[in-house]
Amino acid sequence: MKSRTKSLTHFAALLCAFAASLHCAPLLAQNRDPAPSRAAAVLDSMPHAKKIDQVAISPDGTQVAYIVDGQLTVTPVRGGSGSLQAISVEGKLPLRDVTWSADSKQLAFLADLPGDIPIAQVWTAAIDGRAPAKRAELKGYAQTPRFSPDGANLAILFTKGLPRVAGPLQPMTPLAGVIDDQIYEQRLTTINLITNHLAQVTPADVYIYEYDWTPDGTAWAATAAHGSGDANWWVARLYRINAQSGEMHEIYAPKWQMEDPHVSPDGKNVALIEGLMSDAGVTGGDIFVVPINGPINGGVARNITPNLKASPFSLAWTSPDRIVFAENVDGNSGFGSVSAIGGEAQTLWTGEEVAAAGEWGSGGSFSRDGTVTALIRQAAGTPPEVWAGRIGKWTQITHLNSGIQPAWGAMRNIHWQNGSTRVEGWLMLPKGFVAGRTYPLVVSVHGGPSSACMSHWNEGFTGAASAMGYFVLCPNPRGSYGQGEAFTQANIKDFGGEDYRDIMAGIDAVSQQYPIDPKRIGLRGHSYGGYMTMWAETQTQRFAAAVAGAGLSNWLSYYGLNDIDEWMIPFFGASVYDDPAVYAKSDPMHFVKAVKTPTLILVGDRDGEVPMEQSVEWWHALKTLKVPTRLVVYPNEGHLFVKPADSHDYNLRTLEWFDEWFTKASAD
Repeated sequence: MKSRTKSLTHFAALLCAFAASLHCAPLLAQNRDPAPSRAAAVLDSMPHAKKIDQVAISPDGTQVAYIVDGQLTVTPVRGGSGSLQAISVEGKLPLRDVTWSADSKQLAFLADLPGDIPIAQVWTAAIDGRAPAKRAELKGYAQTPRFSPDGANLAILFTKGLPRVAGPLQPMTPLAGVIDDQIYEQRLTTINLITNHLAQVTPADVYIYEYDWTPDGTAWAATAAHGSGDANWWVARLYRINAQSGEMHEIYAPKWQMEDPHVSPDGKNVALIEGLMSDAGVTGGDIFVVPINGPINGGVARNITPNLKASPFSLAWTSPDRIVFAENVDGNSGFGSVSAIGGEAQTLWTGEEVAAAGEWGSGGSFSRDGTVTALIRQAAGTPPEVWAGRIGKWTQITHLNSGIQPAWGAMRNIHWQNGSTRVEGWLMLPKGFVAGRTYPLVVSVHGGPSSACMSHWNEGFTGAASAMGYFVLCPNPRGSYGQGEAFTQANIKDFGGEDYRDIMAGIDAVSQQYPIDPKRIGLRGHSYGGYMTMWAETQTQRFAAAVAGAGLSNWLSYYGLNDIDEWMIPFFGASVYDDPAVYAKSDPMHFVKAVKTPTLILVGDRDGEVPMEQSVEWWHALKTLKVPTRLVVYPNEGHLFVKPADSHDYNLRTLEWFDEWFTKASAD
């Protein structure tokens, strides 16, 4: 992981001081009218459901551990023995990353100490009620603890001395002084649970992303790469690693990206998800099975779901010859099962709601045999709760959000055609929708592009926009998950091409079926959605207003500024230096003089995935062209906003921008 050593924060401060139309979050009181806006009143009236951070089922399928607001609770699956148990540590520190021992008798978890520099304590706790035991205190970022099969050791991913939370979505460390290309590597580290001896096992020049123990506890299967952890996940390979010596043997070099490796119960194979992925942790692809001794010994990697019209995103072995998996099916959640040698996959369950083990986690926490799962279920009309049981026959475990009702309209899964291509998305109706009157429409493009809109509880922008009387369309154009890997790969070398036309065709389809006011259509998005917003306003003047969050405006300058340049090679086939033409045809800045749409631009000043300068370039161009625009820079925020006040302000400014320009469009 590379430490950013150029002070974007200082640059933002100068802009805030000297640019009259650029706003910064700390200046909120100076920038706002004293009277609350209509958008503010609506956003403040949204219900607030408790967020469930993680759920984990015990290997024997009888107990569920879950974390809410940093607090850990263990409860039996309905019908099992035991009682509700709250687990806490000294100082009531917030807890995360809970995991079970193989015998289902112990938990391990992390506790974060307060402060700007990450320090994590490692704890274990027996479920018989004994006090938790602190095993280590790690200065740097730690994550993903896992017990060895015999319970004698605990493995953990640890980046020693890292001055921030790991990952490219987080606020980057500002650059200052000599650029020395300092690398922080995330290494597999073990803690002996008898002596509490800690050892960093894997080499110091390799970044480990994900791992799984072999059944005999002598090794791990892990995804890893040399160099910067932020940049090189896209070129990671699969290794077998000796758990004592750290010796690494490469067993698979994927064509695309891979996630979620799991060793089979007999220790012979590794199953994983491989596909075209634009962001680590946002998983979709096909299921591959790789012999753990690797092709070098005669084995070959096998794609066992090559024609699946869905996107698996997590998996578990139910036996040495069968795998169960969670998937995105046409924008809905699903679970399926497939033989480890391939063949037709069996559908076990599909449903509207999002079913996950955590906010960014997998599609469920599986028992050892994969037959019982615990998951967080939620949908647009249903707040999140923990459920557990056999797939499709879950029992509700928690009632944390009982009585909370949505303050927005109904959500519908819709489809349309762009030529011969069938496209899918989600449409939220205005609250109190009445046939016969016209309404504004906001098109909200997801990030990625390898991602997807799904039906989930949204008390932020989408819910508030519906409550303000807007339709909200979230399309899943080609490049998205949900219709198979060929659909996900369909925007390679074609950003802003057919994916853009898929979105525009969706607007046409919705406008034909619902009473949309053609004068009041808006477009917004963050990351890839921010790019698509910038691109679309160079191609059409159909939108009354646009909001670009962390958008990419200039491929040439972007390539030299961002921290994750490896992600572009699979999508464009070469670097911007080697094939500038393939980038230029999708470059908003090449067509900026066509823009007429009033545009709000929002970005964090420490964004490493799409650096702030991309937003500054777009703002500067629009100002020069006399297009109504405003730039808001959020200090100390990355690609993912970590401060609730900034997220609230981001949503509020977005709603106010559309309200302002929709009102003006109505008056014209």
